[in-house]
Amino acid sequence: MVSAKRFEGITQERLTALLERFPSRRVAVVGDFFLDKYLDVDPRLAETSLETGKIAHQVVRVRHSPGAAGTVVCNLAALGVGTIYCVGIIGDDGEGYELRQDLQRLGCRLEHLQVVPDRFTPTYLKPRDITDPSLAGEHSRYDTKNRTPTPEKLVDRLLSSVENLLSEVDAVIVLDQVEEEECGVVGRRLREFLAQQAPRFPHIVFWADSRRRIRQFRRIILKCNRYELTGSRPREADPPDWAALLEALKSFRELNGAPAVVTLGEYGMMVSDPEILWIPAVRVEGPTDPTGAGDSATAGAVAALASGASLPEAALVGNLVASITVQQLATTGTAKPEELPPRLELWRSQQSDQRSLPA
Repeated sequence: MVSAKRFEGITQERLTALLERFPSRRVAVVGDFFLDKYLDVDPRLAETSLETGKIAHQVVRVRHSPGAAGTVVCNLAALGVGTIYCVGIIGDDGEGYELRQDLQRLGCRLEHLQVVPDRFTPTYLKPRDITDPSLAGEHSRYDTKNRTPTPEKLVDRLLSSVENLLSEVDAVIVLDQVEEEECGVVGRRLREFLAQQAPRFPHIVFWADSRRRIRQFRRIILKCNRYELTGSRPREADPPDWAALLEALKSFRELNGAPAVVTLGEYGMMVSDPEILWIPAVRVEGPTDPTGAGDSATAGAVAALASGASLPEAALVGNLVASITVQQLATTGTAKPEELPPRLELWRSQQSDQRSLPA
């Protein structure tokens, strides 16, 4: 039987030392850059269409921000990471223009973000009621994605961009968001390329997160949630099956040939190296919005790893960041460096004498 202990944590001095290195870190984010576009609707202004008799929702504000791989970028920027390279493919369209403007405002390097005329800029269009900031206030979403395979000539350019950046960066984050096979940025050739390059650059943190294909990566740090790890159906109200999780994580680590991180929602994270350890989450009060929590945890964890943290230390930093972003409702939140020390203090105050997994 595989067992796991609870991670004992870090001191405020250790956290401060890690945060002080963030401004000098250089991170490449490779993957599917979406535009999150919000239509704020005032239900009190609703009209009835004369032509169809259907409700005509009235938009009173339009706002947008980078999504998917862009959510990771937003969090890296908010945490003060000094240089962020965006590597991906977007369309030469209005949504692409808005996305580039947002990324430029964050200070990102965009020379490796390909703008092409025959692809969509992937977009999540999110109408929502301004009178209800909870998840219940969201209308049905409208998604725009590319549903044809990414042309090989574009894949060639992507691989060239990543190869050129390996001499420039401290970390490479791969975000595979598009569910349709080979229709996004992260396909078979990129996964194989990363598996070949990671052993050649041991000083670089290689980290991947994939909505559908996490088991197809090899030899880089992989992050998944507990359902992706075990193949079980999402039922957030249920506590984890710890025995199944531990065995699955051990097998996953062996399959990958590199460390793995598993997110557990309100229960925190589990890491495979240097041994299997459980890192509890920060318990927060009040309503929460989990949108983008995994991406914010990725940003915090990778920034910490690139700054010299161990994997358990980095996972704790990721937990601290996510505990802040989930409290920002009706938006994809971010956390600032100065917000992390108080969260660490809260986390430490919540730890009991328990040294192993909860029953």
